[in-house]
Amino acid sequence: MSEEAPNEAKASIVDQAQEFFADGSWIEAIIPFLTNLAIAFAIYLIGFWIIARIVSLIDKAMSMRNFDEALQGFLLAILGTALKFVVVLAAIDMLGVPTTSLLAVLGAAGLAIGLALKDSLSNFAAGVMLIVFKPFKIGDFVEAGGTAGIVEKITVFNSIFRSPDNKEIIIPNSQIYGGTITNYSAKPTRRVDLVIGISYDDDMKKARDLMQQVVDADERILKDPETVIAVNELADSSVNFVVRPWVNSADYWGVKWDLTEKIKETFDSNGITIPYPQQDVYMHQVEKA
Repeated sequence: MSEEAPNEAKASIVDQAQEFFADGSWIEAIIPFLTNLAIAFAIYLIGFWIIARIVSLIDKAMSMRNFDEALQGFLLAILGTALKFVVVLAAIDMLGVPTTSLLAVLGAAGLAIGLALKDSLSNFAAGVMLIVFKPFKIGDFVEAGGTAGIVEKITVFNSIFRSPDNKEIIIPNSQIYGGTITNYSAKPTRRVDLVIGISYDDDMKKARDLMQQVVDADERILKDPETVIAVNELADSSVNFVVRPWVNSADYWGVKWDLTEKIKETFDSNGITIPYPQQDVYMHQVEKA
């Protein structure tokens, strides 16, 4: 009895299938589906081709207007993604899938994914702020996120720096925007700050004049603002001068290194000493009673 029931069910299914294909009704059922599938596929292909053309035209228009590279890439990515999403929805709707329910499911999934990827979303939000408000641009020398280097690329999730010794540093945008940003390239000029110490036995006026001669001999140093050379501190072992010339930002390190070397050489040639920390120790002998 139990063996006959499955055999009867199989026979019934086979009979229904034969009847379905025999009367030709399957053709009427499948033709509309295949038609909709072809139309959906055409919508997908043509839509993506049109989107590529639109994004390309907008990219060229932005480039002609000298848009910021990071902002341009970000806007094009957002635009392309949004348009592709619309095309995919149109193709799915052509297949008869209820897009309203699909959007509700995607919204719930998006909420769950957002909670799981809150750190990534924080980097995304910080990336948008960096791109929109532009505290620095590509090519600037910046100190941010606990490191310093030349900005090579800004994306919506991280920024890529190149260190002075040519290492690539990838920093999450949330660490950059959430902290202090020092942009050394933002201004066209910078001030070099040097501290030069001389002995208490040396002539301060002579030392000042010698340092002024070294400053005046360097053509990279700007005349306006005027260089400041002044006694800043009477330290334990030296009289400390500050030497503060202004230079173009590109000349900063070259001027700083050259001034330090030339001032030392000039002092040596003119009998001015740069003392090193020293301490006098006096010893007293105590006689035994």
